[in-house]
Amino acid sequence: MFVSQSMVSKVITIDKDASVFEAQEKMASNGIRHLPIVNSEDILIGIITDRDIRSTMPYRLIKETGSAKEREKLAGLKVKDIMTQDPQTIDLTYTIQDALLMIQKKKVGAFPVVDDNGKLKGILSIRDLLRAFINVLGIGEPGTLVGIEVTERVGQLKKIVDAVTEENISLGSVLVARTWDEGKRAVFPYLLTNNVVRIKKKLSDLGYKLIDPMKWSLDRIPKKP
Repeated sequence: MFVSQSMVSKVITIDKDASVFEAQEKMASNGIRHLPIVNSEDILIGIITDRDIRSTMPYRLIKETGSAKEREKLAGLKVKDIMTQDPQTIDLTYTIQDALLMIQKKKVGAFPVVDDNGKLKGILSIRDLLRAFINVLGIGEPGTLVGIEVTERVGQLKKIVDAVTEENISLGSVLVARTWDEGKRAVFPYLLTNNVVRIKKKLSDLGYKLIDPMKWSLDRIPKKP
């Protein structure tokens, strides 16, 4: 899935010469945390976040207790004075997996999406990514996540899927993860049912080791040799 299918296309932007107070109010009224800054041709030139504003001024404190002189001084502060220039962006050919890895690597909450000419086409936030993965994984529907440890061998996933479909159970999604044990994989089918007693027994009878998804973690310490 490409980011163009998950991003927000109607992006709320702000001019670089707008006041920081205006940026804060625009974020609050629209329930957003990121404001791209574009020029007259919609070319992205910067971005401002709610964190930038909080770092610059304790807005609520100043609004409620600050003097008129303090407010007048801050009112002269422009978006261009605190924005991040030439921010990290992604383009329309990125997948949501690419975007997720970049957000993790860059430690940001959103990426502006631009075309080859740098024109703003959308914005993709962590919230948008979560919504996309919920749809992809089918976990918006009621169901049960089952954990299975398997030997890394061709055909294992097919055997599991066949066992599930033979029980007339629909699959929402299937995740496969590596484990710390060499030659092993953890398979997590999301089954669109809450009655999993029979399928669990069937998988056990087929020789699979069932694992508790709530207790499984890839971050555990590897076994000592």
